[in-house]
Amino acid sequence: MSRDLPERRMRAGDADRDQVLTVVQRAYEAGRLDLEEMRDRQEKALKARFTDELPALVADLPEGVALAVPDGAPVVPRPDDLPDTGLTDAGFGVSIMSGRDVTLQRGTREFSNLAFWGGNNIDLTSAMGPGRIVTLTLHAIMGGNDVVVPEGVRVIDQSVAIMAGNGIAAEAQGDGSNGTLVLKGFLWWGGNDVKLRAARDPRG
Repeated sequence: MSRDLPERRMRAGDADRDQVLTVVQRAYEAGRLDLEEMRDRQEKALKARFTDELPALVADLPEGVALAVPDGAPVVPRPDDLPDTGLTDAGFGVSIMSGRDVTLQRGTREFSNLAFWGGNNIDLTSAMGPGRIVTLTLHAIMGGNDVVVPEGVRVIDQSVAIMAGNGIAAEAQGDGSNGTLVLKGFLWWGGNDVKLRAARDPRG
């Protein structure tokens, strides 16, 4: 005698959330969503715990047709539905009473670092762009990193802080038209500073 087994909900991973974030970003750029709608859907995507929570966020968007699938069906986007973003993980670094210049290249999606009494200068100028989501997991203990972004990048701070915190310059918080930066990590008596890339002098 057979018995129907209950359907299992599948846990969502970072790649699943990133697909939806990218679709929402493209829909905003196309004028289908206003800034408030884009931010609301991005927040819901980042908080999603199960894959069945994600399709509803893009079901009414042409850019999300490959993700808005029936319940229980696999979420497999077509390559041409999403912008050319790589899944490259730039690795994990450690900065102890030291630091270095780190330039993340186009296609980089993730980078992690532990700063203890030190920190790096991280340049995201090449890594960011329309529809791109870059996640920096930056742990800081009595230290921190300087992060440089170009104009138009939305910064979402999901870090856990104790007697610490990240500093996001007002001019560095963009509308998301040039991508989204997600900050994660544990901060203790330290933090990271996000700054806008300085304008270049036209005289060279």
